[in-house]
Amino acid sequence: MFDPIVFDNLKVGFENTLYDLDNLDELILITDRRDRLEMASMSREFVLQFSLRAHPEVTGEVVLSSSLEAIAAEILEKPDGVPGCRLQLRFAMKIVQSDPDCERIRTILQQSWPQQSIILKLQHVYEEEPRVYSVSAEVYFDRNVNEEQMGDIPELAEHMINALTQLVALHTS
Repeated sequence: MFDPIVFDNLKVGFENTLYDLDNLDELILITDRRDRLEMASMSREFVLQFSLRAHPEVTGEVVLSSSLEAIAAEILEKPDGVPGCRLQLRFAMKIVQSDPDCERIRTILQQSWPQQSIILKLQHVYEEEPRVYSVSAEVYFDRNVNEEQMGDIPELAEHMINALTQLVALHTS
């Protein structure tokens, strides 16, 4: 019989929570879903992208990944192994003023995730006028997650919706 690994259980937890917010609560709209097995490294990645229903211009993503080492440690029950997954949150939007807007984006994300690493990446077309920047803001969690954090998924989704709401307000101001 198939025994799901931590990755599969957390993936289902995120799917259940976010699809309920889409289909039942009609608060968000799922805009993309990717579930990948990387054959070269035998790693897994799951991405679920969404936006607030009325504001597709700002998106959020839950990114769950697991390496071959973590999967093997779990399946083989290695005593020195570290089973679990890596969790990353991504937010994307377009801005016009890079420095002040990036500082506001960082502040918004630090309110919900003060202990985590936050990296902002800017991209723009060189000759485009007026200059519009595509921003990717990424929140990295500094430890593996596993089924012990399953109960935290609804709260994490609530924080993401709060952050999206504030980012939309920044985007429309």
